[in-house]
Amino acid sequence: MSEIKRMKELVALLSQASKAYYQENREIMSNLEYDQLYDELIALEEKKGLVLTGSPTRQVGYEIVGALPKEAHNSRMLSLDKTKSREDLLAWLGEHKGLLSWKLDGLTLVLTYEDGVLIKGITRGNGIIGEVITNNVRVFDNVPLKINQKGTLVVRGEAVIKYSDFENINALLDEEEQYKNPRNLCSGTVRQLNNAITASRHVNFFAFQLVSGEGLKWDSKSEQLNWLGDLGFDVVPFKKVDHHNLLAELDVFEKEIMDNDFASDGLVLTFDSRAYSESLGVTSKFPRHSIAFKWQDEIKETHLKGVEWRASRTGLINPIALFDPVELEGTTVSRASLHNVSILKQLELGEGDIIKVYKANMIIPQVAGNLTRSNTLEIPKECPICKQTTEIKKVYDVEVLYCNNMACGAKKIKAFAHFVSRDAMNIDGMSEASIEKLVEMGLINTLSDIFELDQHKDLIVNMEGFGEKSYENLMAAIQTSKKVKLENLIYALGIPNVGLNNARLLSRYFDHNIDKIKDADVETLANIEGFGEIIAKSLYDYFHSPSNISVINALLNHIEIEEVEDNNKEQILKDKIFVITGNLETYVNRSALKDEIEALGGKVTGSVTGKTTYLINNDVTSTSGKNKKAKELGVSIINEMDYKKLIKEI
Repeated sequence: MSEIKRMKELVALLSQASKAYYQENREIMSNLEYDQLYDELIALEEKKGLVLTGSPTRQVGYEIVGALPKEAHNSRMLSLDKTKSREDLLAWLGEHKGLLSWKLDGLTLVLTYEDGVLIKGITRGNGIIGEVITNNVRVFDNVPLKINQKGTLVVRGEAVIKYSDFENINALLDEEEQYKNPRNLCSGTVRQLNNAITASRHVNFFAFQLVSGEGLKWDSKSEQLNWLGDLGFDVVPFKKVDHHNLLAELDVFEKEIMDNDFASDGLVLTFDSRAYSESLGVTSKFPRHSIAFKWQDEIKETHLKGVEWRASRTGLINPIALFDPVELEGTTVSRASLHNVSILKQLELGEGDIIKVYKANMIIPQVAGNLTRSNTLEIPKECPICKQTTEIKKVYDVEVLYCNNMACGAKKIKAFAHFVSRDAMNIDGMSEASIEKLVEMGLINTLSDIFELDQHKDLIVNMEGFGEKSYENLMAAIQTSKKVKLENLIYALGIPNVGLNNARLLSRYFDHNIDKIKDADVETLANIEGFGEIIAKSLYDYFHSPSNISVINALLNHIEIEEVEDNNKEQILKDKIFVITGNLETYVNRSALKDEIEALGGKVTGSVTGKTTYLINNDVTSTSGKNKKAKELGVSIINEMDYKKLIKEI
């Protein structure tokens, strides 16, 4: 193949991958494969002195789609040049002082404030024109809506969804509906037309650049970021570096990445001096003041043992690669998602093949390539659950495997697994594997059948993996679950768009009375705090479906909804707004404290404002931005012990 023909092929492949990733929030190749093809294209362009029309080496960001308003940026937003060489990074910095920070894997935004009020939020878009998402930015967890600053202030940063929130959101979705990574979820979330959905997904914004501001007086970018922190912004964590400590700080960041609650695809090194940075200018695609550093991926070779096909409730059947265990980034890995049939075919897999595996962003196991390429793997013609015929379909130009059997047991298995999960009916010992066996044996066909399993003792005791003791434990767990809070029952039903927190708010609003919920109209449901038309319509449709009511009535023949006495103590923190910061001592994490506050009627937000009642910080004398903001606004700063005294005395 000629070099020019190869360039055309690479442009087409990379453009297709970029469109899928940025516009459609899906992946058709791994990050590693994309980087390798991208580097190959750059090398060919340099060798030939030729750049083809549409080359991704000259394109920035995604093309604008959808109904959001568009607006041009005041200055073009460029992507960063990158390196994986520590030596090149050291040479790039030279004798200058720099800042080393996380390269967050989210969506870059530009926020504009006028006399301290947030007036605009715009996505990066294609680098020239972005989408206006101001209403969505206003419901981020930690963006200050009002700051103490006159004139026009423009801040650039990254919108991210934390791993913990990402996992919680995915837990509410069926497998085929789950997002591949936090970046894809964030991309779709910040561009929602309904900001109620955005608010429910806990987007965070980390500032990484002060673009412009009235009275700008520092040449040092580190001082600018510290000033933004004092204004109330969460700033991307950074370290001051020079040629003496740069490599040591790289090691520190590398150790910390495994414990981060946010996705990062590397680091950013920028010169600390703003004046020096501006004097360097830009290339056609990259600014010269910053460079991205990506760690060398730890790639291991191993043998493919086979592919497991997992069926989901809508019929989508997903391939999972199973291989001999290998150590990657400090953990043992033995399986990785192959995503779809198209990727499976591209890899030309066969049992026993020598494959290369790595962890994308040092977190998510991926198959990087296949050295053997025996191409002997057969795509199953039968569903692994119902044994009915499968079909390969094309969805967005990607081949996927489906089971067309509308009565496939996979739907029941996923629904039952959610029903018995911890935050739902909490039936301990009833795993998805056990449910699958019970469905195959015809012992459970509807949710209420779970509460009649005691009629099948002999069959269950002799079931593989069970015995007398397992049976007794399961029956005890089922018996315990029969007394349940209404909020847990509603969550267990798996109503679309209704998570545990929504179920809790719904239950409280209707005095824990399921009949009142059944009778509620859409307008009443939409008026519940934190709800909107989408959640309201979903609830109304569910409780006005004869088949669903039949399911609920059958369940009510077996279970008892706990009576909850609403008293002053239960909602003692009503109308009080808290912000939590710093390390905690008596709570497992901030989420545990947040859950308690919300259960008592309070609200937890990410930034200190004039509406904040208390800032909880064990270091009450800290000079952090949140503490300073609280003092400026007269907000009480309390520690954990103060908080516990507060809830006892109210």
